[in-house]
Amino acid sequence: MKKVIFLVLAFVSTFTIFGQSDKDKVQETVTKSKIEGHIYFLADDLLKGRETGTPENKIAASYLANTLRSYGVQPNPQTKTYYQEVNLQKTTPPSDVNLSINGTIIKDYALLDVAAIDFSKGAVYVGYGLEQDYKGKSVDGKVVIVKGGSADTKDTRAAFGLLDQKSELAKTQGAVAVIELLNAEEQMWGFIEHNFNASSLGVAKKEKKGTMPYVWVLDKENKMANGLTKNKSISIAISMSGPKEEVVTSQNVIGIVEGTDPVLKEEYIIYSGHYDHVGIGTPDATGDTIYNGARDNAVGTTTVLSMAENLAKYPTKRSALFILFTGEEKGLLGSSFYVENPVLPLKQMVYCFNSDNAGYNDTSLATIIGLPRTTASQHIKDAASAFGLTAVDDPAPEQGLFDRSDNVRFAAKGIPAPTFSLGFTAFNGDVTKYYHRPGDEAQTLDYDYLYKFFSAYVLAGRNIGNDPVTPTWTVGDKYEVAGKALYKN
Repeated sequence: MKKVIFLVLAFVSTFTIFGQSDKDKVQETVTKSKIEGHIYFLADDLLKGRETGTPENKIAASYLANTLRSYGVQPNPQTKTYYQEVNLQKTTPPSDVNLSINGTIIKDYALLDVAAIDFSKGAVYVGYGLEQDYKGKSVDGKVVIVKGGSADTKDTRAAFGLLDQKSELAKTQGAVAVIELLNAEEQMWGFIEHNFNASSLGVAKKEKKGTMPYVWVLDKENKMANGLTKNKSISIAISMSGPKEEVVTSQNVIGIVEGTDPVLKEEYIIYSGHYDHVGIGTPDATGDTIYNGARDNAVGTTTVLSMAENLAKYPTKRSALFILFTGEEKGLLGSSFYVENPVLPLKQMVYCFNSDNAGYNDTSLATIIGLPRTTASQHIKDAASAFGLTAVDDPAPEQGLFDRSDNVRFAAKGIPAPTFSLGFTAFNGDVTKYYHRPGDEAQTLDYDYLYKFFSAYVLAGRNIGNDPVTPTWTVGDKYEVAGKALYKN
């Protein structure tokens, strides 16, 4: 009788497993309480904003590694641990900066390029600092002062995009430093100060031959620049020491689940997100200095963890490679390092399903940056719909979001790589309210919405992982040529 009961139970269990739909399998592993647990830990004040290279960032990495271990996910095949060490060069700007223009001491500045200087021989104002602005002006051996951006593009991003061009022009003309007067809003300026006056990190040491100081100065409503146009003689004093440099080590967190199909398991879907954030910075109105990064990117990190737990229990036909990156906020450092040092051949990676976030302002949506750019778009739309959401493409192409997250490093190698993001209709309002701000805390999130969001991501991953047809770039996409080169098709 016991044998009969055992056989009946085994039959029922087998029937239940094979009778489950992919949606059933998602609902079995994704729960609101698990989501809350991950996000509340990663965004806790204890982790001090998870800045790359800090002990708190390493605590986050350890949490992620041990979570993957608890699911039964296999470790990095190269190291047999869940880590990939990323050696970084930390550059700390000087604190002994003194700058004055026409006798006015400048307190609001950002150090974009640093080199030792002690100068007080006068400056020349050269408009926007572009090629035509130097005509008829002699700046050899002097500091040049320029206006932010150009006549056509005056926003901060445009100014940053022109930085290298302006710096090279100034060097060619014999200048010793560049002071750029930038008209920026208070929130943007706080972000600039936090990023450029704090220590910076790079994947490898980049020797900057002939580096000269390049300083942004806050110039509200262009008052200083407008005044300088009338001055023929400008007095300036600028002094600073050189930067301090040291090597620090951070970690990408990596795990693998092998696929079930004897052929398709040789193809991998990458599920990725960055776990670092921006650390401690300028206080907000409440005095809070910890940039917790619940949305950016504890949410994206938890998306990947949810996928890992599901696939560890119910693998898809294709294999899965989970990568949680360090250093995204420092310039996509972890993903830049990874694509040059992959733990498995890149040609086996047929898709990268990244998750990164700033915020959300529409809980009926999942916004997929690059949705129509790959042939897997319908799988993502169907998965979102299954959980009551609508998948939409990037509503703010002017922000260049596709090229601002880790997915672009894989796209550049030819791997189809959209980014799954929280729903937004414009990059403003509740999105920018929390983006890189101390208020981005776990208790401010809508977890009923997040349950749908995470479930949709996991189901989309299952749809792609089980499809007998390999996903590709859509015809004519910017990265289609790179994809053909990688996959030899």
